[in-house]
Amino acid sequence: MLRSSLLDQVGRTARWDVIVIGGGASGLGTAVDAASRGYRTLLLEKIDFAKGTSGRSTKLVHGGVRYLQQGNIGLVREALYERGLMYDNAPHLVTNLAFVVPRYKWWEGPFYGVGLKLYDLLAGKLNFAPSRSLDPAETIDLIPNLELDGLDGGTEYHDGQFDDARMCATLVRTALDHDATILNHACVTAMLHSDEGHIDGVCFEDAETGKTYEARGAAIINATGVFTDGVRRLDDSQAERVVEPSRGIHLVLDPSFLQGDTAIMVPHTDDGRILFVIPWHGRCLVGTTDEKAPEPVLEPRATEEEIEFILRNAARYLDHDPQRSDVRSVFAGLRPLVRRDGQSTKQISREHEVLVSRTGLITLVGGKWTTYRKMAADVMDHAVDVGGLDRRPCVTESLKLRGWLERDDAAMPTPTWLRVYGADAPEVMAVCDAVERGHEPLHERLPYPRGAVVHAAKHELARSVEDVLSRRTRALILDAAAAAEAAHDTATLIAEELDRDEDWIEQQVASFRALAAEYQLD
Repeated sequence: MLRSSLLDQVGRTARWDVIVIGGGASGLGTAVDAASRGYRTLLLEKIDFAKGTSGRSTKLVHGGVRYLQQGNIGLVREALYERGLMYDNAPHLVTNLAFVVPRYKWWEGPFYGVGLKLYDLLAGKLNFAPSRSLDPAETIDLIPNLELDGLDGGTEYHDGQFDDARMCATLVRTALDHDATILNHACVTAMLHSDEGHIDGVCFEDAETGKTYEARGAAIINATGVFTDGVRRLDDSQAERVVEPSRGIHLVLDPSFLQGDTAIMVPHTDDGRILFVIPWHGRCLVGTTDEKAPEPVLEPRATEEEIEFILRNAARYLDHDPQRSDVRSVFAGLRPLVRRDGQSTKQISREHEVLVSRTGLITLVGGKWTTYRKMAADVMDHAVDVGGLDRRPCVTESLKLRGWLERDDAAMPTPTWLRVYGADAPEVMAVCDAVERGHEPLHERLPYPRGAVVHAAKHELARSVEDVLSRRTRALILDAAAAAEAAHDTATLIAEELDRDEDWIEQQVASFRALAAEYQLD
């Protein structure tokens, strides 16, 4: 859908049932929930979908083994149930990934074995596969380049893996399919209130034209993650702080550092966190850290200490130690944890909360990617009450997301970059057919064809080089240097589709290359 027609819908709609601020997992999940219930729904995103936390995760759909260690059985059970729903409702995006917990002391076998059997039990009928104990030979067969010295075996279990930003792109199109109006690059600048002081709508600015719009609505939902407090203060300048940002970083390495299709879960690192070494889109993803972050920013940066921490801990479990020169990309994200005085970020629960201000602003805070659907359902139940909406049932437990296909390997599109589109793969290929040299690689070290750029601009509301290379494709994460080299070709393709001039192209290239430099190590 053309962005201009979406803006026209704002002008034609006198009053919305639901206005959602924030285009990450929780905001888009809420828009899908609201629209699929039949409510008139508007979502506004300041920059782009998954620009913040939702595009910077460990790429896992999981119950949370660490939360099991902390004794948070309720959160693990809920997340495992939601993991199963995501697996069923988005099979083109969520896959079954085997993990091995290496064992270097004999007593670790029973310890982790019992814990992971409980993990299986909590998943119930939605469990992917039972966990099992491995001897050293079986462990090496699954992970050939695991550190051999002292290896006593391992424990295998299963969890889900996905592409987070592509999931957001899928939620955008799913919401549009249910007649929601979804806008990125639309910054909310003020809240509107009725004569009685109740929140009644928002003002927002279209970043491309500078034009300001008003949108009135019955229920206004703040789903802006780490930027929650700033939005709350648009409603009430004295609103208390409710978010405690926590920074996590990831390093992306060549696939040679993890031979095979099995991931490694390291249960104990220097700071007590779990470390994952994961195969993803033909690369090896290693993370994460957990450090208290200062004020939220759009582009958090990894510190030298965090980078060295991951390299050092990964080296303990891999037979070939990764060096700084092996890093294709480094990215950081901020978790929007619910603030708890006196607790470290590692101790704060990943459960979510729904808050309602005295004016009626509904805020969704906390949570994790895997439970995005449940978070959306909870916040919509509040929205129905606060906004005085007709009560309609939530349908998202069984709602198939855009691109859904039967989970059949023969039916799933290949290669991997195309699979994430699911049933929309022919649409992508048709665009590639229509674009000059559309099937040629955007860059020799990237899997994406040139036509995928045009598809992102034509069908997925991509408006900039960064939108395309960071989130509609994952080029920036897979290989930051290659993405920078592909920036000019990308900008030219977008410019032709969106009718932009040469000055726009040059500005976009310069801006993206400056960003890509921050994802590379010296």
